[in-house]
Amino acid sequence: MKNKLEITNKTKENMRKNFMISMITLLVALLSGTVSAQRLAVKSNLLYDATSTVNLGVEYGVAPRWTLEMSANYNPWSFSDNKKMKLWMLQPEARYWLCSRFSGHFFGAHLLGGEFNYGGMLPFGITPSSSSGLGSKRYQGWMAGAGIGYGYNWVLGKRWNLEATLGVGYIHFGYDRFECKTCGDKLGSGSKNYLGPTKAGISLIYIIK
Repeated sequence: MKNKLEITNKTKENMRKNFMISMITLLVALLSGTVSAQRLAVKSNLLYDATSTVNLGVEYGVAPRWTLEMSANYNPWSFSDNKKMKLWMLQPEARYWLCSRFSGHFFGAHLLGGEFNYGGMLPFGITPSSSSGLGSKRYQGWMAGAGIGYGYNWVLGKRWNLEATLGVGYIHFGYDRFECKTCGDKLGSGSKNYLGPTKAGISLIYIIK
């Protein structure tokens, strides 16, 4: 029984590592592609900024109506009473624009992957419900998922745009559960499959070229 459990844990760990390597490889491929010959933009998601999550997105055009985007998100902070929602996450997306790229309506398909360490809080200072377990337990693990989305891009000026986007899809979470936010014994491991919103953003964009 113990050997079988060890094999299962090693398999999950290998899957997680392979997925993360694939995400990083995709990031390098996106950023080392045909950027020099295409229109390039950088952006920051103001919603993520409001949750103290440092983020940066890069998007460039690969065809008159197609763009590729990669966003990187990082939250290293611990708050009072050691409350935290630490994470890092990469989220690549391919977008099809109904008119021309970087203007108007678009549809997208995205992936996401990263790691998290949550305990005692939710975004925007929301207090977790007792049933969620986040108020008294700490959850540390990884996530991987995919989804589809819709958005709209407003042209503010020659180089500045504003974008709103929302996506829905699937995320798989693998985690270890601990007794309390700061210490405590490991209570066990688990996983959760989630269907719902997987992306939301109001982003300020600067067009480089």
